[in-house]
Amino acid sequence: MPIKYELAPDLQEITKELSSYLFPHIKLDSVICIRSYGSSSRRTIARCHALGKAMQLAMGRTTGFYVIEAINKRFDKMSQEDQIKTMIHELMHIPKSFGGGFIHHNVVHEKNVEIEYQKYINLKQGINLSEKEEKRKWF
Repeated sequence: MPIKYELAPDLQEITKELSSYLFPHIKLDSVICIRSYGSSSRRTIARCHALGKAMQLAMGRTTGFYVIEAINKRFDKMSQEDQIKTMIHELMHIPKSFGGGFIHHNVVHEKNVEIEYQKYINLKQGINLSEKEEKRKWF
């Protein structure tokens, strides 16, 4: 069965909310969320695709463009908390420059995702972080 893709408005909303709390550098008009069906990948839950500089130049774009793909057979079976953490993980791959580059797994890993998840929960509940906690950022 060939892989099938569809837009994922539910994930787009999550991206919008997470960006408002954690990733203000993300240009929401240049990040699209999709859901894929029929992937043969064995362990991948989601992935972030970046439009490289050569393609940006060829298309006349001045900033990056990113696609976050959630692989249906694994992502949709996860708890809401794990889905949020997965989306945080994928959004953490997008650098502040938003130039089409990619932050690698030496920075985007479970410990830093957990830090950002706790920050998101606290901000959503209206709990302000201390200056000390705010300075302890992963990037």
